[in-house]
Amino acid sequence: MGWTMILKDDFGVTGWTWRVGKYLLLSMSLIGMQVRSDLEFPKDRHYTWKTGHWGRCMGEECGTGGVQSRTVWCIHTEGWTTHHSNCRHADKPESQRSCFKVCEWHQDLFEWEVTEWGPCVLAPFQSNELKPRTAECVTAQHGIQRRKIHCVRTSNRTAVTERICEFFSPRPALEQACLIPCPHDCVVSDFSSWSGCSRTCGTGLQHRTRHVLAAPMYGGANCPNLTQTRNCVNLLPCPVGESEHHYSLKVGPWSECRQPQHKGLWMSGRTMLDFSTGDTERNTVKRHIQSSQLHHHHLHHHHHHSLKGLDVEIGYQTRQVRCVRSDGKNAMLSLCILDNGPGTFQSCIMPRDCETSDWSVWSPCSKTCRASDMSPGFRVRTRSITQTPIGLGKECAALEEKEACNIIGDLLPNCPRYVWKSTDWGDCQVAPLLSQQDRRLNNASVLCGGGIQTRQLYCVQVPDNSTPHHRKEVSRPVSGLLCAGDLPSAVQPCSILCPQLCLLSSWSSWGACLHDNCMETHGRKGYKQRRREVLEEGSGTENCAHLLESMPCEDPVCFLWQVLFESACVPSKGNCGNGTRTQTVACVNSQGQLVPEDLCEDESPPKEVSCGMACSGDCVLSSWSDWSSCSHSCSSKNSEGRQSRTRTVLGLPGEAKACPAATALEEWRTCNDHPCITFYWEASPWGPCIEDSSMNLNGTGYWNGTTTCAVGVQIRKVVCMKMGVGPVIPKRCPESARPDTIQPCLLPCRKDCIVTPFSEWTACPTTCLPVNSTVPSQSRYRIIIQRAANGGQECPDTLYEERECEALLVCPTYRWKAHRWHPCTLVPDSVQQGMAGASESCGKGLEMRGVSCVDEYDEMAAVSECLRWAGPMPSRFRSCWVPCRDDCTFSSWSKVSECSGCGSRHTRKRTLTGRSRKQDRCLKEDLYPLVESEPCPCEEFVSQPYGNWSSCVLSETPAQGSLQGWRGRREARDCGQGLRYRAVACLDHEAHLVSPELCSESGLVEEVCHMPCPLDCKLSDWSPWSACSASCGSGLKIRSKWLREKPFNGGRPCPKLDLKNQVYEAVPCQSECGQYEWVTGPWSVCTINTVDELPSCGEGVQSRKIRCVRRVSGDPVSSVNETLCDQEEIPPQAQTCVLPCPDDCVMSQWSQWSTCSIPCDESTARMRTRHMLRPPVADRVCPDSNQTEPCNLNSTCFNYHYNVSSWSTCQLSEHAICGQGTRTRLLDCVRSDGKVVDLSVCEELGLPQPWRLAMNCVVDCPFNCILSDWAPWTECSHTCGSKGVMARSRSVLQQAHEEGRPCASQLSQTKPCPISPCYTWLVSDWSACRVEGAECGEGTRERNLTCVVHWSDWPDSPYPSKAVEDEKCGERVRKESEQELQQPCFVPCPGDCHLTEWSLWSSCQLTCLEGRSFETVGRQARSQAVVIQVLENQESCPHQVFETRPCKGGKCHSYEWRTSAWNDNERSVWCQRSDGVNVTGSPPLTLRLRE
Repeated sequence: MGWTMILKDDFGVTGWTWRVGKYLLLSMSLIGMQVRSDLEFPKDRHYTWKTGHWGRCMGEECGTGGVQSRTVWCIHTEGWTTHHSNCRHADKPESQRSCFKVCEWHQDLFEWEVTEWGPCVLAPFQSNELKPRTAECVTAQHGIQRRKIHCVRTSNRTAVTERICEFFSPRPALEQACLIPCPHDCVVSDFSSWSGCSRTCGTGLQHRTRHVLAAPMYGGANCPNLTQTRNCVNLLPCPVGESEHHYSLKVGPWSECRQPQHKGLWMSGRTMLDFSTGDTERNTVKRHIQSSQLHHHHLHHHHHHSLKGLDVEIGYQTRQVRCVRSDGKNAMLSLCILDNGPGTFQSCIMPRDCETSDWSVWSPCSKTCRASDMSPGFRVRTRSITQTPIGLGKECAALEEKEACNIIGDLLPNCPRYVWKSTDWGDCQVAPLLSQQDRRLNNASVLCGGGIQTRQLYCVQVPDNSTPHHRKEVSRPVSGLLCAGDLPSAVQPCSILCPQLCLLSSWSSWGACLHDNCMETHGRKGYKQRRREVLEEGSGTENCAHLLESMPCEDPVCFLWQVLFESACVPSKGNCGNGTRTQTVACVNSQGQLVPEDLCEDESPPKEVSCGMACSGDCVLSSWSDWSSCSHSCSSKNSEGRQSRTRTVLGLPGEAKACPAATALEEWRTCNDHPCITFYWEASPWGPCIEDSSMNLNGTGYWNGTTTCAVGVQIRKVVCMKMGVGPVIPKRCPESARPDTIQPCLLPCRKDCIVTPFSEWTACPTTCLPVNSTVPSQSRYRIIIQRAANGGQECPDTLYEERECEALLVCPTYRWKAHRWHPCTLVPDSVQQGMAGASESCGKGLEMRGVSCVDEYDEMAAVSECLRWAGPMPSRFRSCWVPCRDDCTFSSWSKVSECSGCGSRHTRKRTLTGRSRKQDRCLKEDLYPLVESEPCPCEEFVSQPYGNWSSCVLSETPAQGSLQGWRGRREARDCGQGLRYRAVACLDHEAHLVSPELCSESGLVEEVCHMPCPLDCKLSDWSPWSACSASCGSGLKIRSKWLREKPFNGGRPCPKLDLKNQVYEAVPCQSECGQYEWVTGPWSVCTINTVDELPSCGEGVQSRKIRCVRRVSGDPVSSVNETLCDQEEIPPQAQTCVLPCPDDCVMSQWSQWSTCSIPCDESTARMRTRHMLRPPVADRVCPDSNQTEPCNLNSTCFNYHYNVSSWSTCQLSEHAICGQGTRTRLLDCVRSDGKVVDLSVCEELGLPQPWRLAMNCVVDCPFNCILSDWAPWTECSHTCGSKGVMARSRSVLQQAHEEGRPCASQLSQTKPCPISPCYTWLVSDWSACRVEGAECGEGTRERNLTCVVHWSDWPDSPYPSKAVEDEKCGERVRKESEQELQQPCFVPCPGDCHLTEWSLWSSCQLTCLEGRSFETVGRQARSQAVVIQVLENQESCPHQVFETRPCKGGKCHSYEWRTSAWNDNERSVWCQRSDGVNVTGSPPLTLRLRE
């Protein structure tokens, strides 16, 4: 036979014995249940009826009119089918029965109802095993869980036949497998040391005990014996003649409280002598225990609400007194000394059990939906106390029951899911990114570039597809606490497009005088125009400036004849004289491009023109030079445009001829004689896009075919402007250059305001309101998701609503009404006369009074109402004393003396009277005090600051109607003036804590404080840009800032500075190469130094003037310092020349050198030519007409290539601090000798240019740290004492980025709570077991309960505690102590076999599988061992006892063997638990000895 402990409930264990025979019986019963029988046994043992399964219910209509059939046939016992006549017809089963025909539409009317799974029950063996498994268990055993299944109507939950539900869905499983841990054997501690010997002489006994650490569970082995006893022999023998036995007076327990009317029970309380063995006593004790148990399980079903139900009844109780011998035998009472024997009777309160009302109905299940965590719900029912327990009546049972419900929840709808939603992003703001310095300097309205934008977050319920449509609340905001997971970002970077200035080229030169429309010429009025190009389009509201300027002129010519080629002059006769030359002409436009000849209005110039070839002796002149540029672009009163041309003498004439005068060698003419009046068209910015129904082609823009909301038009004004004057009539400007005044555009889409539905109203209080309290209110809100734009419907004005709650009941007023005390009640004389030691009717008794419950009108009410609203019931009984003849007598107490001030005491006195003055016992003042004193009341209190100051708390105005989501960024006030707090302890004159209201209103001291504001890093303004480092081509320009103030107190950090605390910015720049150039004048006449006055000829010198000029738009403007021009390319100012003599050949000036090939080919040459203007005489010859020279690299020819610079840093707009920018690089045209030339050179050569010169880039924004708003202050962490604090916190919504201001270090704040006194029931230690009037037996132990005031860290507080009135602690005596102030105890008599005191509760231990917890609640155990004092009396010993209780915070334990070192081939071996406790018994795991 083995013991198995299984869990019965959460408060203990119950053991029973399993035998193998029971396993077999149980197994047979299970097999019998599992075999499905479809045989109908007949009386004839050879033939029997057999039936098939019932078919489907058939019928014409749905409902109860259906019919169900099955097959019935007759079979022989050997299994073969036979004729039905062989079976008894009377026993034939029915083949048809009525049924309920189920139709498809019944599916919504019926459903399976399943109960929760029952407990896991141990399965004794598997179906194919014949004996239970014992040693195979490794970690767990097989178990079975069962549940009940019904088919019910959905309307009223009544049960119907299961066939209906089976029609729609299969029947759910009735049972399932489960696991039960392997048997856990009892684990006990190591033995204690041996006790002392029971006798001081001769032979005695000594014992040692151990206690239970873990109770057996799941069929584990029961606990071993907790006690070991052995004989002990004293060295001293017992003296001869000493009595063998000692006698002790032993009292039994008090009987139950009885009514005096029960006369038949009086004699049962008399003291009787008992000379039998201890069996009778054991049986008596057992009967008493059973009686007590029956009494405690007796239930009162009647509820008394009348005054009679509140009356206290006084009865009496008795006890037995015996004389016990030291060997445990009873002896005659006279053998024990009875000077003043123990009382055998006393008054008592008749017990009355606690009575409660009926249970309320179960509350709805807290789990109403199916969640993913599969956690069960719970439901609650309650009851109230209608009668409090009296005397030793049964205490009130639990007033609330909670049970699991909807554990699996298969039939429940899915739980709603909640997710974060967000509104549209707000406007992009750049100002929050500015430093303190930038905010003062910048105009916020022109800021652009990178910024920050916010949105509001709110929590909504995700619709469930299985939920009917009308129940969906998709966008209604709910509490943010319902949304799990991380909060989405409510802040993001954004960008505001910066206005881009329009970048224009320089003005071109004024063009020729042309008609407004060259294809349609009218009149003699035309225009000269100059243009400029858009190098980079601007963005923003302003347009580019005008690109064309016009100047009126006369005689416009759009097309003219141009001589393309002239041949040499061919004399008509001979080698000189008049002749002709041919010329090629073409019609060209103002740009020099060939056009059809019919466009030139004038006649075509002749192809041959007359010319003259100089003869010998003629003066030879060069051709006229080109006309110089006009000195003025127009004529005014003070200036006139002029231009000139020159020619020079190439050959001197003979003696008879002369050259023209010097004035004839230069010609002047007026130019640009039109007035200086400039006109241009000025266009205003484009207006807003407006609707134009004529252009709305079904919502499709006709110019690009993209679908839009609508097509509109933009209009602008175009005005003819006169330079320096203002608007003039449009005719003054050329009509062909007039800008458009209308253009198509896309109308922005209309956006209506979108708001969420209102949230649910906040909950109103569900309880009643105290008297004179304010009426609570409830509120709701809605959130703007999208704001109106472009003429859409505007948002509603009301986003927050508040209303008063509906009228709530005022809490009722009830109070306890105490009646007068009744006279002191003693044990009746009739009872006293039958008891030993009875004399006169006096001494200790009880008096009682009635206590009733009344309402505010003094009407009687139910006790439960006062228990709920008026607190605990006042005491209904108290001890009293009826004086006896021998009692001490006293005078009345004197008046109380007067107080002399705080800290003094007042007293009252009395004196002994009569014979008491001569009795010694009355003179003992410790028993009968003659003076009483108590401290005088004192109303003086002292405030004493306590603890440290709180951090500085800044005042904050909370946002109205906080919407449980983040509304976006508000500037948090983290500096300035605030308050800091310090707690104040209010003390009385004895330095004990009292209510803070006696010293101050708030209990706190406030002090103004200041939080220093963060100071950002301050830099100087940017210095001006330096000049470009290169005078031609690409270079660098630089500007810088330097440090003015370092950051302080968490301000924005500085950018990376160099060693000089400066920050630089360098950007590429490009200088125009042709900005400064050398300009040369015409060569002077060739001058020959002669000695005589004869005309000179031959070699001479000629000179010219040079100057450095600055060019604008291709025209030289003014002379500048020569150092600005390239000194290496300075042209020569003088040169040698040859002036031919009259008989010499005269050649024309050299033409320009032909160009060398590019790239330069040094194997080639370049050439220039000239032709003869005057033939020589006779034998003289003309010089060469051709001249060549080789193409030498970097001398006469050059190669050219592009050179690209490095990328610049990211450049932002002037009004941006971060965001989108541009990186640029520059292109240079570089000659092969390293000289940078104008880009136009490479462009004219058509060199490939594959590089991108600009690209987009991003400068990271200096995002400041963004914190959430402060959460509301929490409740005080302690309701009393000095440790209470309130706290609030905030979280980081966005960390600082780049040079943004870092997060404030203070993310949480605390401030002290007022120091209220703590009142606690102080329970003293138990006293020793005292037996009244006897030496051993049943006694009592007591402890005191005192209400003390203290600080919260009591008892470790340095401040002493002080006892105060019990009312200050209130009802906490029941809630906090939960222990009785008086306990029955037992003092064993010599020779008694008895139980030890309860051991301490063991540590909390969990049931674990493979080191992991099998359950969440652990168990503790304690035990009582048996102590044997006399071997002859061991038959009367009680059984050892242990008990368990649930606990929290348990641990899994493991066990291992421990050994000591070897000593003389021996060593100690013991078992140790993982927490270091040595154990004995059988641990729950198989242990191996470590060798």
